[in-house]
Amino acid sequence: MAEEFAFGDELGPAKIIQVYEPSLGLKGVLVVDNVARGPSIGGLRMASDVSTQECFRLARAMTLKNSAAGLAHGGGKSVLVGDPRMPREKKEALIRAFAHALRNEQDYIFGPDMGTDEMCMAWIKDEIGRSVGLPASLGGIPLDEIGATGWGLARCAEAAVRYCDFALEGARVAIQGFGSVGRHAARFLAARGAVLVAASDTAGAVYNRKGLDIAALVRLKEEGKSVCSSGLGEKLGGEAIIDIPCDIWIPAARPDVIREDNVERLKTRLVLQGANIPFTAGAEKTLARKGVLVVPDFIANAGGVICAAMEYTGATQAAAFAAIDEKILANTEAVLAEAKAKGVLPREAARDIATRRVKQAMENRRFNIF
Repeated sequence: MAEEFAFGDELGPAKIIQVYEPSLGLKGVLVVDNVARGPSIGGLRMASDVSTQECFRLARAMTLKNSAAGLAHGGGKSVLVGDPRMPREKKEALIRAFAHALRNEQDYIFGPDMGTDEMCMAWIKDEIGRSVGLPASLGGIPLDEIGATGWGLARCAEAAVRYCDFALEGARVAIQGFGSVGRHAARFLAARGAVLVAASDTAGAVYNRKGLDIAALVRLKEEGKSVCSSGLGEKLGGEAIIDIPCDIWIPAARPDVIREDNVERLKTRLVLQGANIPFTAGAEKTLARKGVLVVPDFIANAGGVICAAMEYTGATQAAAFAAIDEKILANTEAVLAEAKAKGVLPREAARDIATRRVKQAMENRRFNIF
């Protein structure tokens, strides 16, 4: 994991820790970006191609997300190199070993992310006593099970369509990444009258311009099957989800799925970023020139971390959902109103709001530390 340290600015990162234990095949990274607002909360991501650079970018996104949401937490992120579909025993051993190595890092609270879930957080809780997104049996609010991030995306959509020329009722939705975030976003948006016309996962995509049966797709995923095996519509390659004409396009998987080399293929009017850092900066600028509204990740998908922060204080699920409602609606409106007033990208407006709050918190810290 030896990578050159070539990033950093006035906000952070405060700390980068690389964990390596060859006898276990353990390679991981923790980035604590900024803790001026409080101990950092950020998910543990597990994938075979994660890197220190990606971890830093995700940690910074968490700093901005937690600040924009008005949470008393800073931003951090951790990554583990490995296939999340490895045998349970090996996965548990790796996650426990990684958590144990970071047992003294009190400025970081683990949460679930891509490749990890509530059970992984239970292992960490047992190992070091510091995680959120726990199973309900352990007193947690299981983020993936209840769909906190997807709920927040639906609330974000309600606020964002006020700045678009279409209504949420009848809006065509395409979701790239029909996992724990994507499937709940589809469900909550459908309850508001939107129509899911396309969905994809790592094996492919399915498209039906008349609408897809969301419940059937969810059952397939629970059985370990791909959405493209549903027979509910036209079977396509995974990349084809970019080409589907729709009103709302939701990336809910990996970083940088829309880049300068494929952004022209996107045919939508509104993007709600369900994944973290899913677009490059250049791609967002291109979409803005085309009149496509893009609500950035640390505003649109903050439902999960808002829920996690509420869980950490002992709040109920009802209180957590109420907080998501209040914060997502208010933050989306504030960001889009400022972007329109100043003539800037929503990401720029959101970053300015969040950064101002972080800097104000930094001024009150001893030695003005990160």
